[in-house]
Amino acid sequence: MGRHSKPNEHRRIPSSSLVLAMLAGPAAAVIAAGADVHRDVEPVAAAPAPIPPPSPEAAPYDLQVVASGPMAGPADFKTAGQAVSVASWKVADRAVRQALPTGVASERGLQVKTILAARAISVVFPEIQQIGGVRADALRWHPNGLALDVMIPNPSSAEGIALGNQIVAYVIKNAERFGMQDAIWRGVYYTPNGPRGSGNGHYDHVHITTTGGGYPTGSETYFR
Repeated sequence: MGRHSKPNEHRRIPSSSLVLAMLAGPAAAVIAAGADVHRDVEPVAAAPAPIPPPSPEAAPYDLQVVASGPMAGPADFKTAGQAVSVASWKVADRAVRQALPTGVASERGLQVKTILAARAISVVFPEIQQIGGVRADALRWHPNGLALDVMIPNPSSAEGIALGNQIVAYVIKNAERFGMQDAIWRGVYYTPNGPRGSGNGHYDHVHITTTGGGYPTGSETYFR
């Protein structure tokens, strides 16, 4: 019958007693089913999860420098015959972090990402005994707490050049964490994506510029 067809006037309508009888059966079934669904059933205990074997006690979290083979491609930068290899620096991935102590840099006037970079460099490179920060300058980076001068001991020696290269590689490897904008060492200007020019001086220190992150409130904790 179509949805707009006229109902059949001659169809017999069941008597009320028959309707009641027809409804009684399904209702009883529903009630019985409902009783079945809602009765209290003792839950079956889940099988216990397997206990993993004990793991060796983890060493305290630290930044680890792991030397790897030379890495070909744009991540290797040449500076005065020395290779600055980002692949040479790997940070240990540990579940527990430790707070970084104040390093050798004066943190007066530095912004938070600049402080983080200075503290991390002080821990990873104990050879560094002096890191400059805020000072007067024609450009805004140092006066605004956005730049560091990592002074290299014996900067013209083979050891000094290698140390400066390692610091550049370490900062590039951690560019996102430190908010690295650029670094300059032995005339080469570096960005997080590699070298971008030469003839920029800085032969006795590695200059590092960060994006800052704002001035500290005094409640910050800097983690390794």
